[in-house]
Amino acid sequence: MEEILQLLPHRYPFLLIDRILSYSEENIVSAVKNISLNEVYCQGHFPNQPIFPGVLILEAIAQAAVILLKKKSIRRLPNEIYYLAAIDKARFKRLVLPGDQLILQVQLIQTRFSLSICHGIAHVHNEVACESSMKLIRKLL
Repeated sequence: MEEILQLLPHRYPFLLIDRILSYSEENIVSAVKNISLNEVYCQGHFPNQPIFPGVLILEAIAQAAVILLKKKSIRRLPNEIYYLAAIDKARFKRLVLPGDQLILQVQLIQTRFSLSICHGIAHVHNEVACESSMKLIRKLL
């Protein structure tokens, strides 16, 4: 968890990565988000049938992408931050419910200057819950 806190600027309740499972030199990262009924998002999103919101699944994929980009970076600058610039071809294929473990896999497709393109898939029980390509832009504060 300490490494996640060093790599991401997010903090509770918006930190959506619980653990990094793996990182490979082939530009792929795997991470986990455990979904709990106690989370504010689940309590307020369809209270009679709580689900983890799709936009937060996309945010979790984006946070995993930032972890990948920062781990890949040869020289991290203390004042750099990544912003989500675009979401392309997002598809939601399964509900994510309290008690589920969301496995995030993100691959870096391309980096050009300060813009990076990543492809992410979120799985629950080996079923695809969400898939999307996204663009992230690196800025210096």
